[in-house]
Amino acid sequence: MNSSVEVESPEAVPQVAPRRSPHAIPGEKYGWLSRLRSYLILDPLIWLYTLVMGVLALPGGLFDRSGRRLHWFSRTWSWLIVKTIFSPVKVTGLDKIDRSKPHVYAVNHASAMDIPVLYVYLPFQFRIVFKKELLAYPIVGWQLKRSGQVCIDQQKPTNSIAAIRSAVKSLKAGMPLVIYPEGGRTPDGEIKPFLPGAFFLAIKAQVDIVPVALVGTYELLPMNTYHIKCRPLEMRVGEPIPTTGMTMRDLEAVSEKVKKEMEKLYYEA
Repeated sequence: MNSSVEVESPEAVPQVAPRRSPHAIPGEKYGWLSRLRSYLILDPLIWLYTLVMGVLALPGGLFDRSGRRLHWFSRTWSWLIVKTIFSPVKVTGLDKIDRSKPHVYAVNHASAMDIPVLYVYLPFQFRIVFKKELLAYPIVGWQLKRSGQVCIDQQKPTNSIAAIRSAVKSLKAGMPLVIYPEGGRTPDGEIKPFLPGAFFLAIKAQVDIVPVALVGTYELLPMNTYHIKCRPLEMRVGEPIPTTGMTMRDLEAVSEKVKKEMEKLYYEA
């Protein structure tokens, strides 16, 4: 009996090429000059903006229960960042949205730069649904808490009941809401599965959901790096998806519909 095992030679094993970023610019390289610019100029400036604007916002935030004044500080902080990183943003589709009505804006989450882009290019007051873990960050956590954003505890959802009720009330009163239905940043630039209850607030308040795709922010600043790769960005806004007449039984169906629309926006050439 032959007990030997035939082993396939390494040359016969097909090599899988590393996957390109979904919106990488062909031929564009970011070498040591790009790293030096990021580490020595861009990153320190962003931290400076965060510190200065956070401190300046402290007095106003103590008396700003509505969060409107703090929204101005957040937008100014974001404007400084967007102008610093040399990354022009092209906005499409926003002109088709009736801004007199409140909507839930469902945005893909690919980078820490997503929030500055949204604050600058969504030209109206809005509130963001964020994870409880962000409260641990100095200045940023305080700003989120005082400015009326919606804190969700993903580990213990029952702890978020008061925040959810407040968000529904704000939506019905006309305050738009921004959510990241993936629940966190993507590690590879691809759109990830949505959280099961991502659109609970939209259905509860009976408001339309607007899919928004931020293109290029992952390639500009992915997770676990401080290397900002300056490049053009896009914010693509889709058609509103109504929830009028829907109940919690429609949650999965509407989630799938929004995901498909977001993928169309994100992956289109």
